[in-house]
Amino acid sequence: MAEIEAYQREAGTLDMQAEPMILNIGPSHPATHATLRLIAELDGETILKLTPEFGYLHRCFEKESENATWTQVIPYTDRLNYVSSLMNNVGYAMAVEKLCGVEVTERCQYIRVLICELSRIIDHMVCIGTNMVDIGALTNFWYFWKPREEVYRHLIEPLTGIRLTTAYTRIGGLMWDLPDGWVEKCRDICRDVIVPAIADVNALLTKNRIFIERTMGVGAIDPKEAIARGFTGPCLRAAGVPLDLRKDETYLVYDRFDFDVPIGEEGDTCDRYMVRMEEMRQSLRIIDQALDQLPEGPVNVDDPRFILPAKKDVYETIEGLMNHFKHVMDGVQVPAGEVYSATEAANGELGYYIVSKGGGGPYKIKVRPPCFPLFQGMPHLCEGGMIADLIAVLGSVNIIAGELDR
Repeated sequence: MAEIEAYQREAGTLDMQAEPMILNIGPSHPATHATLRLIAELDGETILKLTPEFGYLHRCFEKESENATWTQVIPYTDRLNYVSSLMNNVGYAMAVEKLCGVEVTERCQYIRVLICELSRIIDHMVCIGTNMVDIGALTNFWYFWKPREEVYRHLIEPLTGIRLTTAYTRIGGLMWDLPDGWVEKCRDICRDVIVPAIADVNALLTKNRIFIERTMGVGAIDPKEAIARGFTGPCLRAAGVPLDLRKDETYLVYDRFDFDVPIGEEGDTCDRYMVRMEEMRQSLRIIDQALDQLPEGPVNVDDPRFILPAKKDVYETIEGLMNHFKHVMDGVQVPAGEVYSATEAANGELGYYIVSKGGGGPYKIKVRPPCFPLFQGMPHLCEGGMIADLIAVLGSVNIIAGELDR
């Protein structure tokens, strides 16, 4: 777009008979949620050049992890994508387990699938709802906020004991098993709350002329460019690339489920909305199958090297007391080595590159967040378009600053 700008200057074809104006969009702008800044060079309302800037929500995740045990890192992962924190927990635990050569129990794998797909649904609901608020369609936000709240109140809180930052996974398993009645409640909420909410928003938006004209052809990207820029997740699939790690590099028990990978054609804001809507329906299919197939058994591996002993053993035996003490003070002992493990998070590929020198804590952790490539791709999506379109595009790529800044 720099070439376009230079040509316009030389040819005298700028819309405004004046020098282009520099405008800061964020971090105070409501659509940037106080965590992003976009420096736009404008000719009237046309964006000639866009420079994204981040760093307003730096978590220091990677450096802090070097001073923690392997288990103490789990609460830090909650603060990456805090809209779907359980997915961060699962991805990190899987990376450490891969380094240790540990395979978790079958029931644990099914529960991890359930919490990941519920998290994917509420993440997409927040993305679509807030995106619609930014472009003036408030009702959709409330239609999606209710099912999100139902999932938190009746599924995530009873399961983890807390709403947002759950720290539910453990190296080798989970904090604890599903509470009584959880499976039935999950079925009820999916059937009676989530499905109707998706249908309501679909009726409001999908054939809405104002919405279609506001989003179709806006912020488009072709498959080759999306791959070159590192796009993953719904933004890549909206461009027509059917890459989904749940199928292409399957993990947990995703290979046992029948579900489709929705893709778009134009890679624009409308396609990103359509893909997320269909992904929620596919997540419901996965949840339904996982609940039907959910096996009995323990949720933690039977290995004292990774799992805390039972409280009864801690109180009544010296071996249990010593094991508990060593776990808490020294952490899980992970062999020396390095590993990269990736999962299909709500916004795309969430990868953890972990280096261990042996012992109770990581030497280095590097996170590959899906939002980083998406945010650096904003100039390609927006330059040459209108300033009002930038707001629609920004909401559709769903930048979560916690994982962007880390």
